[in-house]
Amino acid sequence: MASRRASCLAEAMTGLRLSPSKSSFSSSLTLRQPASRSMATEAAWSSPPPARDSMTRSASGTQSILQSWNPVSTVPVTVHAFPSLEPTALDHHPVSHLHLPLRRDLLHAAIVYEGSHTRQGTASSKTRYEVHGSHRKVRPQKGTGHARLGSKQSPVLRGGGKTFGPHPRDFGIGLNRKVYDKAWRTALSYRYRRGELLVCEDAGLRLDMPRDFELVADRYLRDGMREAYLEKYMGGVLARLGLGRADGRTLFVTGGDSDVGRLGEAMAQVPWDGRVLDIDDVDVKDLLEMGKVVMERAVLREMLARHQSDLVSRVFVQGVPQQQQQQ
Repeated sequence: MASRRASCLAEAMTGLRLSPSKSSFSSSLTLRQPASRSMATEAAWSSPPPARDSMTRSASGTQSILQSWNPVSTVPVTVHAFPSLEPTALDHHPVSHLHLPLRRDLLHAAIVYEGSHTRQGTASSKTRYEVHGSHRKVRPQKGTGHARLGSKQSPVLRGGGKTFGPHPRDFGIGLNRKVYDKAWRTALSYRYRRGELLVCEDAGLRLDMPRDFELVADRYLRDGMREAYLEKYMGGVLARLGLGRADGRTLFVTGGDSDVGRLGEAMAQVPWDGRVLDIDDVDVKDLLEMGKVVMERAVLREMLARHQSDLVSRVFVQGVPQQQQQQ
């Protein structure tokens, strides 16, 4: 009986035995690593991560931090020939002059400062003590059945004085000179980084007119035909150079002794394409509201020399003040 039970148990175990393929598949499932998803911000170290002390030691030096954020000390500026805009030379200016970061707060403060000083503040009105007429009481205080009333200069009467009216005043506000100068260089840096600052040769903003203009149009054209000729010619020059209205208006900045009479006369006929200003008439708003800025090399140097008070420190040597350029 016992032998029969043992043989039945062996046959049952044989029927329940798994096939080799299924056993290998189950073993592979058992040995496979569980799937995991890494975050996109994680990156494996190609080498063992640096020690904490070494990282702290590398960032401890102030000089190393400054060098890492200011890798260069100068920026190149290409000098072009006008009006062909062919490169002729290469200048270098300090980073503190033409590569400052954009500071909207400084630019806004400078524009508000300039706008406040352009307001005339000449509005004026007369009070009840300044208008013409007698200061006698118009009618008795009581007994007339009307409201009490003073003199003819009362603000409630026609022709009377004005209550709290405007008077001549100065709308100008104050601004630190160093803040204003830094805003100037920030505006120039903004144009430089966008490639919208074109520097030309000294005394190079001269507009060469065609020969037929010098022989015929300049002498004999009248009744607006000469101005129409200048308008058409200047519009074509600006469109060919990419300085016209389609590419943003262009500001030409000239020096006080520059002979740019022909350019100024031609630009006056196309005010929608830009304008010509002297270096003494340019402000921060003019540098920002135009599409491109074209100036001479000497004008750029003079402009930077005028607006660098925050980079110059006054040093007294034996009681005599001297200026020292800060790097």
